[in-house]
Formats: sequence, structure tokens, C-alpha cells
Amino acid sequence: MRRWSVLAVLAAAQFLMVLDQSVMNVSISQLVADFDTSVTTIQAVITLYSLVMAALMITGGKLGDLWGRRRVFVIGLVIYGIGSLLTAVSWSVPTLTLGWSVLEGVGAAMVLPALVALAAGNYSGNARATAYGVLGGVAGAGIAVGPILGGWVTTNLTWRLVFAGEVVIVIAILIGTRWIRERQRDERTDGLDWRGSVLSAVGLGLIVFGALQASNWGWLAPRNSPIEPFGFSLTPFLIAAGALVLVGFRSLERRREERGDAPLVHFRLLEIPALRSGLTMFGAQNLILMGIFFTIPLYLQVVQGFDAFETGIRMLPVSVAMLVTAAAGARLGSRWSPRAIIRSGLVMLLLAVGVLLATIDPEIDTTLFAIAMALLGVGMGLIVSQLGNVVQSSVGDPDRSEAGGLQYTAQQLGAALGTAVIGAVLITGLIGAFTAKIESNPAISGDVREQVGIRLESNVSFVSADQVRAGATAAGVDEPTVEMLVDSYEEAQLRALKTALLAAGFIVLGSFAGTRRLPTAQLGGEPGARSSTSVAS
Repeated sequence: MRRWSVLAVLAAAQFLMVLDQSVMNVSISQLVADFDTSVTTIQAVITLYSLVMAALMITGGKLGDLWGRRRVFVIGLVIYGIGSLLTAVSWSVPTLTLGWSVLEGVGAAMVLPALVALAAGNYSGNARATAYGVLGGVAGAGIAVGPILGGWVTTNLTWRLVFAGEVVIVIAILIGTRWIRERQRDERTDGLDWRGSVLSAVGLGLIVFGALQASNWGWLAPRNSPIEPFGFSLTPFLIAAGALVLVGFRSLERRREERGDAPLVHFRLLEIPALRSGLTMFGAQNLILMGIFFTIPLYLQVVQGFDAFETGIRMLPVSVAMLVTAAAGARLGSRWSPRAIIRSGLVMLLLAVGVLLATIDPEIDTTLFAIAMALLGVGMGLIVSQLGNVVQSSVGDPDRSEAGGLQYTAQQLGAALGTAVIGAVLITGLIGAFTAKIESNPAISGDVREQVGIRLESNVSFVSADQVRAGATAAGVDEPTVEMLVDSYEEAQLRALKTALLAAGFIVLGSFAGTRRLPTAQLGGEPGARSSTSVAS
């Protein structure tokens, strides 16, 4: 009984950590109205949450080593719960930012690395594989269920109830932590590497912030960039600055190790091929998932006109299939190697992308779309069923929290890049297709083409055809030309969506290279028994 009680507690925490970000995304319009602010401000609040988590995840993992994983898990939950409570009663944008972006972000950065380490400490052998499969499936389910829950609660009640409910769940999880045991940990006299923590946080924060803003500022050619160094967007300069800071961070850590001081990150861990490959695939998996999850809601909401709740219902097959397959995939690990299972998952993702490409039409084929969503869930479920066990099995117990911090850092980087890269491809595809349609139509006058060109150069977003019609009419364009513009825009929308999905398909293909050093034998027996100082061949 205790065995499954622990898994229920850890799974509830995992679900909670990924739920409210997707809830917040579908509640933007209501938040704008409630706080009398702008969409840009609320998007900045959402961006800050991702930044805090990504920047502090490695430090959160290290705290588990210093203070004990169960203790850090509890402290993180308390901070997260306080943040949820403040979010639920927030009366202004600053209190919302403090509660959600800062406190919940800090809490999540402490909880998640400790969570994966505690799973390894409470399970072994096939049970550990099952636990990681369930945790991976629950994480994916939270991403998919968030829009349904958030859409329904926001539409019919208030978004505040979601965060009030989170406080109740946090209390229940805290009560359940009495079932969690922690293995005896090494006594460590060294304190936290504060300089390393600051450098890693700044470096990761700059990279994630730059990637998240790329869809607004542009990757190279500036669109809404606040400054334009040498005529380029600020995006590449921020990402390059983050990379340089991380180079300095690695140099600092190497010097600490040479002096015999405990570093924030033992970079020798990245010399373990299985760990390195597992982290790569965590990043790739989130890049693909968040990229597709960025594209599909646009098709359902903007093109098809569904509301948030209807969109969530149509994406439900992803959640169900991912949860079921992740649990089943963990059991498949007793018969097949992680590399074979993960590659099978990538094949399923390619099939899902292919079916989605055939589904993107003016009128949605509900059955075909449901099949595509189910295939996506199966593919993701197979992948996440293995990765957690691969990462934690590649290190010994003293390094589990550190590996957990690296794991969730890779996931956050993948999520940020997925939204940014696919978002950039989508907008670029929209501009290119719309421009080509207008230029090839002799019935559209040169003046109208010039007006459209000016609009496209200044600011572009993926809006509905009705908004294009209203904008063209307000600009004094005659009715026949308005209809031609709308028809061209609708065709460009579909082409852009297909281009974005095709890009996701190429990323899936490229991800096969990341599987090369994954384990080729079943992770049976006692995973993680190998020494953390060993380098796998």
C-alpha cells in the first residue's frame, strides 16, 4: 500500500507543477480584464515564471543534496502553496507576479529535482521504471488537461479557483509526504556555491528569455525588438550573452573542483554517454511537444473558432494516450531497451505529424484529428516512459538531485526553444505565404499591396480571418478587394500551420541522432547501482 501511496504523492506533485502554466495561458484574456492591463503584461508574467524555473532548477537540485531531498521537497511545496494562495487572492499585477511567477517558480525549482531523486530512492528495478513512466505520463497529461480545466473554470467560474484548488492539493501532498522515505545521504560540509548559482541562473535566464522573446522580436531581422544592435534583433545577442555566462560558469566550477571545493554542477556527469543522451532527448521531447502544442491550439481556436474548453476537449486524446502509454511503456522496458522504445516513440511522432498535415484544412476532420492526437500521445508516452529512468540510472545515489536539476533544466530549455522556433517558423511562413498570394493576384492594386507590406513589416500575429476583414474594411479597402485579401490570408494561414508542423517533423527526424548513446540493454536489476564517477562506454 505504501508503495503506491508514495507514487500517488509524487505524481500529484508532478501534475501540479505543470498544470497551472497551461491554465494561465488560456486565462490571459480574463486576467487582462480583471487587472485592467494589457496582453503583453500578462505574457511577461508568464514568461517570468518560465525564467525563474529554468534559472533556479540546477540550484534547486543542489539544495536537495545539501539539505536532504525530502526536506527540500517539503520546503518547495510550502513555497509553492504560498504562491498559489497569493495568486488566488491577488489584487494587482505585482501581487500576481510575486505569487505566480516568483514564489511558484521558486517552489517548482525546488520540488521537481527532489521529486525525481525521491522516486529513485523509493523504488528499484521494474517498479522504478514504472514510477518514472507514470511521472512522465502525468507531466504530459497536465500539459494537455490544463487548457480543458482552465478553459472551463475560467469561462464558467473564475481562474482564481484553480489556484485555490492548488493550495488544497499542496496540503494533501504535504500530508502524504510521511510515506516518503529518503535513503541515507552523504554528510556534506560544503555550503552552496553561491557564485555558481548566480552565474548559472543568469546564463540560463538569458538564453530562455531570448528564446521566449524570439517570436516577438524576431530571430535575426527585428520586428518589435526594444533595441536593434547593428540592425539585428536583440534575440541572438541575449542568447549569445547567456552562452558566454555559462562558459564562465563552467570555468568557475572546474576551478572549484581543482581546489577540492564542492561545485554546483559536477561536469564529469556530462561525460556519461547515457546521461548526456537522456538530457538531449528530454530537451528534444519538450521542444517537439511544446512546438506542436503551440501550433495546434492556433488551428483550433483561430482557424476553426473553438473556445478554450472546446480546444481542450479535442486535444484530450493526447493526454489519455500519453498517460496510458507511459505506464505501459515502463513495463515494456523489461523486454526492450530504452533506445528501441524511444525510437519507436519517435516513429509514432512522425506518423502523428503526417496525419496532422493531412488534417489541416478549412473544415476539421474530427476523426482524423483525434487519431493524430492519439498517435502524438502514444509517441510521447513511449519516450517519457524511459527517459527519467535512463537519467537516474546513469548516476549513483549521491548525484541524483543534481541529475534531476539537469533534467528539468533541459526540459525548460526545450520548452522555450519549442515555442520560439516553431512560433518563428509559423510567423515567417504566414508572412511569406500571404505576401506571395497578394503579389500573384493582379486584381489587388499596388496601393493595397503597399499597405499590406507596411503592416507585415511592423507587426505580425496569427489572427483570425474576421480580424483581417475588419482591419481591411477600417482601412477603407473596397469590399471585393477585402474578400480577396481574406481568401489569401486564410490560405496563408493553412500553409503556415503546415510549415510549422513540417518543421516539427524535421526536428523529430533530427532527434534520432540523440538516441545513439541511449542504453541498448534493459535497465533491469537495480538501476543507478553503477558509480556516479564511472564513465559509461
